[in-house]
Formats: sequence, C-alpha cells, structure tokens
Amino acid sequence: MNYAEKIAQELNLRPFQATAAIELLDDGNTLPFVARYRKEATGSLDEEQLRTLQDRLKQLRALNDRRETILASIEEQGKLTDELRQRLLAAETATELEDLYQPYKKKRRTRASMAKEKGLQPLADLILMQFVTRQNEVQIAAPFLTDDVPTAEDALAGARDIVAETISDDANVRQAVRERALQWGLLQTQKIEDATDERNTYSLYYEFEQQIDRLRPHQVLAINRGETEKVLRVKVEVSERDWLLPVRQHYRPDRRSPLAPQLQLAMDDAAKRLLLPAIERDVRRTLSEQAESHAIAVFGTNLRGLLTQPPLADQVVLAIDPAYRTGCKIAIIDATGKVLDTGTIYPHAPQNKRGEAMASLGRWVQQHRVTLIAIGNGTASRETEQMVAEFIQQQGGSLHYLMVNEAGASVYSASPLARAELPDLDVTIRGAVSIGRRVQDPLAELVKIDPKSIGVGLYQHDVNQNELSEALAGVVETVVNRVGVDVNTASPALLTHVAGIGPKLAEKIVAHRDENGRFSTRQSLLKVSGLGAKAFEQAAGFLRVRDGDNPLDASAIHPESYGVATAVLQRARLSLDTLPAEREAPLTQFQQKTPLDVLATELKTGVPTLKDIFEQLVRPGRDPREEMPPPILRSDVLAMEDLQVGMVLNGTVRNVVDFGAFVDIGVKQDGLLHRTQIPRRTELNVGDVIEVAILSVDVDRKRISLGWVEG
Repeated sequence: MNYAEKIAQELNLRPFQATAAIELLDDGNTLPFVARYRKEATGSLDEEQLRTLQDRLKQLRALNDRRETILASIEEQGKLTDELRQRLLAAETATELEDLYQPYKKKRRTRASMAKEKGLQPLADLILMQFVTRQNEVQIAAPFLTDDVPTAEDALAGARDIVAETISDDANVRQAVRERALQWGLLQTQKIEDATDERNTYSLYYEFEQQIDRLRPHQVLAINRGETEKVLRVKVEVSERDWLLPVRQHYRPDRRSPLAPQLQLAMDDAAKRLLLPAIERDVRRTLSEQAESHAIAVFGTNLRGLLTQPPLADQVVLAIDPAYRTGCKIAIIDATGKVLDTGTIYPHAPQNKRGEAMASLGRWVQQHRVTLIAIGNGTASRETEQMVAEFIQQQGGSLHYLMVNEAGASVYSASPLARAELPDLDVTIRGAVSIGRRVQDPLAELVKIDPKSIGVGLYQHDVNQNELSEALAGVVETVVNRVGVDVNTASPALLTHVAGIGPKLAEKIVAHRDENGRFSTRQSLLKVSGLGAKAFEQAAGFLRVRDGDNPLDASAIHPESYGVATAVLQRARLSLDTLPAEREAPLTQFQQKTPLDVLATELKTGVPTLKDIFEQLVRPGRDPREEMPPPILRSDVLAMEDLQVGMVLNGTVRNVVDFGAFVDIGVKQDGLLHRTQIPRRTELNVGDVIEVAILSVDVDRKRISLGWVEG
C-alpha cells in the first residue's frame, strides 16, 4: 500500500508533504523537531497536521498487518479465491476486513458447525439455492437421514442452522444492516428495577430513546457508565424493515421452491439469534469509540489551554492549601520557586483560631514581602477565601489573591518526584508548594502530574486509557516544545517532554548540571552521558541557555542554522552582541531591500527557516504564553447570595465540555455557560478570560446559569 498517497488524499496534502513527513518520522525524528526545523521538506506542516498524519499512518499499518494475517489464515484453510483476495486487498476499514473474514474465523462449536458434522451442508446449499423440484421438503431431506439425524425435521432444522449462520456471516448483509442501524436504529435505556442511584445521576436515562445518529458523545459515555454501574439496561432497536431488506437483496425465497419456507425461517432465525445481536455489539462499539475519541480530544484541548496559561513572573507567593480539621497548610515561595517558609493555620472549625491565623498571615506577608496569595480551590476554600479577602481589606495596599485549581496537587505531593524535590517537607505542605508554583509557572509545575489527574476532561476514566495517555502526552510535548525549556533551571519532569530527551536522559542532564554547574552553551550538552548527536539534534532547538556564552543559545534558532543567523546579522550590519530591541529596525530595513527568497538562495537555506530566524533575532526565545490573557486577581469575595440576575462579571474558563463551558466568576461554584449561549464559530479554551452575565442562580442546588456578553 502506498501510505503517503492515501494519507495525502485523505488529509488534503500534497503527496511530497506526506512522503517527506513519513520518511522523517520513520528515520527517528521527533514530531516537534520535524514541525519546527524541517519545514522545507514537509511544506511547513504544523504539529497538528503531523500528529494526524502519524496517527493515520499507524492505523493504516495496523490495518495492513491485520490484512496479511487474515489472508494467511484463509489461504491456510485452502479457501482463498482470487475474488476474495481482491476484496480483502481493497478493504479500507478494519470493520470491512472483519466482515469478509467472519465466515472463515475459527469459531467455537456452533449449531451450524454441529449440523455440518452431521453432513447437512448439501441440504443447506439446496435451501440457499432455492432448489426447484416437484418433491416436497420431507422427500428432499430424506437422503440426509442418519442415526444422528433421525427425522426430516431434524435434517431441515440442522440445515437451517447452517443457512442462518451463512446469512449472518455474509459481509454484504452485515455492512448494509450495520449502516442502516447506525442511521435509523434507536438506542433505548431503562432503569433496572431495584438498582441504586442515590443521587439520581442517571435520571435522564431511566426511560430514554434516541435515534442513534442523533446521540451526542456525552450521552453515550453517561449511558455506558450507567450500564457499567448496573443502573441502566441498554438496548439497540433495529426495525424489521432495516434488516429484512438487506437480507432479501441477497437471499430471496422463491415461491416455486418447496424450500422457500425453510429459507424464510432461516432468515428470521439468522436475524434474531445471530445478526442483530452482532450488529448491536458493532453499533455500541462504534458509538463508544466515537464518543471516546471526542472525549479524548476535549480533554486534550482543555489540557492545552491549562498548560498555556501565562506565568505570573516576579511574584512572591503565599500559597494556602485549605482544610478544616487538619488546618490550612501554608508555603511561601520566592519569585524563583524557592520555598522560603512553611506553616499551618487553623482558622476554621473545629479549632476556629481565626485571629491567630490572621496574625500569622500578616507576619508572613511582612517578613517575606508577599505580593500575591494563592488559594487552592478544594475543601474549605470558600471559607479560606473569605478570610483572605477580609485580611486584604485590613492590610490595604495592593495585595491580591488568586483561586488556583488544585486538582492533582495531592497526587504530586506523594510522588517520588515531590520527595526528591522537597525531601525536608511533610507531604501535606508539598501540596501548598505545588499550588504556589502553579501560579508562577503553570506549565513547569503541571508537567509533574499525570495529566489524567488534572481534572479538565469529560468522563476521562471511562475512555481507552492507553489512547488517552498517548493523546495527552502529545499535548504536553507540543506545549513544552513550543514554549521552550531553560536547561539550567528545568526539572527532570519538564526536560522529559523535550523532543529527543525522555525520562532517563532528563535525569542525566540534571545530574550533570548538579555536579558540574550550569551549562554555558548548548554545545556543552554533548558532555552529558548518553546524550549523543541524534538526541542533541532533536532537542537543542527547544532548550534555552540564557545569559550563556552564545546569545543564539537563548533563542529557538537551531544550532544547525547559526551560520545563517550570523550571516543575516552581518549583512544587516549587526552583531551577536547587539541587543534584540536594537535589531528590529535594521533587520526590517534589510528585509525590505532583499527579498527573502533571494536571500534564502544566497544563504543556502529555505524561506520558512529564514522567516523563523528573522523572528527569533528580534524576539529570541519568545514565550507564546505571553499572548494569553493574565489570570484574574481579586481582593474581595463574592457569595452566590450576592449574585443578581443581569449582573456582568469577568470570569475564567475552567473546563470546556460538549454542553458548554464552566466559568469561574469568583464564587465557590463555577457557572455554566451553556452551548446555546456561545456564539457560533466562537471557540473557548481553558484559561480564557471572558465577560459573562448572570442568567439565573439556584442557591439550593448550587447552580449558576451564565449568558454571553457581546464584546
């Protein structure tokens, strides 16, 4: 199979792009490296296009492997005809392949296989061909009577079993019925009698019916979970019209044949006993796969939004991990992420030492010159927020607080990485440190946690965990390499996601740094044990050496292009020592005089690479997160009771799901901006700051409905 040609056609690419991308990836190049530094070869395919191509290539190769296995199996049975071979070679989906293979699969003993053992295949063939004769059924069956088949009815029943299995295994029938079921079938759910559903989680599905092609992914996942928890009974209903018509297109009773009633009985039996149960399994599997793929995509999009939230640099953060009985854990962190102080306060029940807690906060803020308070949004966060808002009002000045999503902080706290990073701190204090560092650099801190524990998904525990992990790892890889990593400050967790490095090499880089001091150049990375030429080629462009010997090492310009970058500076009458801010005007003037394509030819490079070099010479190592809106800082607190219909507030998108977006508007409960309120073609991402209006507030059920405010 020509994978490049097929993928190019499917993804609307030029054949050379697909061919080059496949060759580069097969040669061991990482996806971020190919996207950033091999644009000329791939026609500037971006990471998303390359990842889609890579996934499709994997699918096609798996499909081809399965095809070869099926061909070998049927050939071994001596049943591989030229026609069947051509149909198998032409099959474009796994379902189509399996349909063709169905009659040749090694099955456990079935009613049909037992009938074949009794020599009834010829009688089944007569039923299938609708044999026309003056004989009646009993006379036709007579030659097949034996000790194992004592009566004509026994012979006809066995033959019908063979015919029923033949009809059910027919690839054309299966495909046609499946297509009709997916389009016109109904999914029905009922609550199982005596099933326990304490919170009425699945009440929408106690008596539910929906046409299959109108089901939404979140409905499918909810129904699947309800079935798994033994609350719901689920059924796929396919009308007689939708299975009988495809069967009759290939197996039509002939009124002239005395065996016509036998074929009709076999058709009914095939549908009810074999075909429809198989189609129901196929439909449920298809719905689940589509819903899971959608859920994984939603999770990935939300994770990307969370990881690309802008860091709040130059802040001394007092982080609070709220709790009741065990007290609120405190960690004060300087602008570099270093822990300055820790402690515990007990402002809430049962101790209720609010005065002491306020005094402790005042002492810490003054002693360490705290500029921002970060509060985890878990248990007791509401009460803690009220206390902090009161404290800020008493203090006056410019102090603010920020609510931080603490999902996964406890997972990090107990991890080997946390023990290695914060060996002298109690596990409960480490959670507060994680909350504080998430404010200063969300990406650097969140990569330390399994993405599945971050909590920005939809039914993430119900989807294929391998596919989810792979997709989320791809998101983390994309974001980390797009932002770039300071090789002299990065943790092993962050370095792990740099193209070409991985966990073991990340540990070696940090160990080398600890033993020998900071890296002064990118080239000095080659001194790290195990970091060879290939790893260096893949990783170097994404690693930053700030304030090093070579200013280009702080940029995203790859070392292989340093000669080109230096030549560009020289032609613009600049040097490496010229400050980036002073380069823009001369480089712009130079670019206006010399067309890029001409300059690229002269410098023996490509136009896309040259464009990137010009951009990096002006803004070396630019962090794309700087373009994102900063988080909302607060100094006072709102309660749900304070909200009034029509009130307009700024909010931060915390999660995006099928039915809308959950938005943090500064109260304990996130509000729901339903999808019907979001303008068409408006794409919301986690971390977006938007203006919303209060539509309704249900204090008892803790529900806030939000509306879109036109900009």
